[in-house]
Amino acid sequence: MDTQALALALPLIGWASHTALLTHRLATARRDPLTGLRTRAGWTALAERVIRRHRNAVVLLLDLDDFKNLNDSHGHAAGDVALAVTAERLATWCGRDGIAGRLGGDEFVAIARQDMDLSSLHRALRQPITYAGHRLPVSVSVGSCHVRDLPVRSLSDALAAADCAMYAAKGTAGRRGTRPLAR
Repeated sequence: MDTQALALALPLIGWASHTALLTHRLATARRDPLTGLRTRAGWTALAERVIRRHRNAVVLLLDLDDFKNLNDSHGHAAGDVALAVTAERLATWCGRDGIAGRLGGDEFVAIARQDMDLSSLHRALRQPITYAGHRLPVSVSVGSCHVRDLPVRSLSDALAAADCAMYAAKGTAGRRGTRPLAR
């Protein structure tokens, strides 16, 4: 190869390498390394599109119950297994009609394009996990919001409604308050 051709090719090789690196970083940033699910940013972009296109979409917010206790009792490796198994079960339930994501910590999110069988999700999520030869119980609180029930179809409103429903499932009033005792 002559010097002139090499001088022309080097910038193109550099540009191609840089583009490949940026593409890889973007793809990695949109996937959670532990679970393989979409991160908040990756999930949100797709979920907003689903809400615009599918009036019957359902948004779910999920939280592992007593996750700190699981980590404290069995170690963080057991907690990681619980997160990975929960992610796999949620992704399987979503199938081709939904998108699952991990918001962070022990919180997951999903959107289904249409009404799906939530009882099958609850059954799948309640199955114990196996770690180090032990069967560990898993409990997941799930809140859902049917987009068609919102006055304005927006992801933020759907997540807020699903969050309230999730905390009602936990038996508490929510993130900032306690539920009054029944009389």
